[in-house]
Amino acid sequence: MTEYTTVSIPKELAARVEDTIEGTTFSSTSDLVRFLLRSIVIQHERSGGELSDAEFQEIADNLRDLGYLK
Repeated sequence: MTEYTTVSIPKELAARVEDTIEGTTFSSTSDLVRFLLRSIVIQHERSGGELSDAEFQEIADNLRDLGYLK
């Protein structure tokens, strides 16, 4: 059985995520966050445990576009 933990995000961001996932296969904010985190971890593992500056910047830009970073 998989155990879970809670990650808190601002309510304003949660509302934006809900708008973003409307009409997609993501059924919740948690689904999208799990997808994003898995994608980042997989990229990290494939790069031998280190992200290049370009990869890090791409991830940061994507998170910024989604409102996770300022």
